[in-house]
Amino acid sequence: MSFAKLTASALAITALSATAGVARDQVSVAGSSTVLPYASIVAEAFGENFDYPTPVIESGGSSAGLKKFCEGVGPNTIDIANASRQIRGGEVEACAANGVTEIMEVRIGYDGIVFASQIAGPEFTAFTEEQWYEALAAEHFKDGELVPNAYTKWSEVDASLPDVEISAYIPGTKHGTREVFEEKVILAGCEETGAYQAMLDAGVDEDTAEGKCMAVRTDGVSVDIDGDYTETLARIGANPNGVGVFGLAFYENNTATLKVATMSGVAPSTETISSGEYPVSRPLFFYVKKAHMGEIDGLKEFVEFFVSDAVAGPSGPLAQYGLVSDPELSKTQEAVANEVTMGTGS
Repeated sequence: MSFAKLTASALAITALSATAGVARDQVSVAGSSTVLPYASIVAEAFGENFDYPTPVIESGGSSAGLKKFCEGVGPNTIDIANASRQIRGGEVEACAANGVTEIMEVRIGYDGIVFASQIAGPEFTAFTEEQWYEALAAEHFKDGELVPNAYTKWSEVDASLPDVEISAYIPGTKHGTREVFEEKVILAGCEETGAYQAMLDAGVDEDTAEGKCMAVRTDGVSVDIDGDYTETLARIGANPNGVGVFGLAFYENNTATLKVATMSGVAPSTETISSGEYPVSRPLFFYVKKAHMGEIDGLKEFVEFFVSDAVAGPSGPLAQYGLVSDPELSKTQEAVANEVTMGTGS
């Protein structure tokens, strides 16, 4: 995607001249495939408008990016990890063990997780969390015990669904989207069916019950996609009965080939996501090493540019691509300007 060159006056940001003498002159970023297109758009515009090289943006998934982020401090390590979920306590501990002790958490906006299929395929136009749980759970709790999921067709799950084989393409476990999918769709569906409460009533502890609810079947009905959304799109292109899990922005840029389903009666859109009406939405983040601020040329300028009104605001290029602008963006801008780190407020 190409964008007209953004001027400094339009961005209300002054481009600073790069200084010499550092071991690396490009900002280095890795992580979430959901955040990847947004980061790439910003990196391209940053390279065009500032006297710094275009940042290097790599994908690999939220977990992989955060693992790389936590390897240590210095020019041989990345500066920023993109994530479609918040950093976990264990990851913060891993960072600290390697000297990454001051981490800036930057929320860039919101995204929705959508359920899409071939535009000319079966009528997958309306889903509920309960249906997805029934279709993909590894086991169901029936008559006081867990039994393997025997459903093979969507119509067996619910007669209102197409009479075709269940064939779902979901994010692999290294993707932040997977965690959101498990918690907001599969676990929510388990609770709606009453299975979660039934397990508790049977003496199962809460953590075990949640784990059993969110365990996804591995018999080929559900396929983990470890690549990005383009791989999911290709799988659906080869399977007319396939249903894939995507970010809203990716779907909106592929409406010529995909149709999207409602979730619990709500259609995904920037409006329903920003209002909280659409049930499967999540904030998007990136994490910055404060120790690299002032050491890696252009890092602070890039971070400030990313969250500026002209870039991440409701009229900026990220919103045009599909990001739902954060209504508290000004607070993020202030935190970035002051280099506020997690857990300290300073």
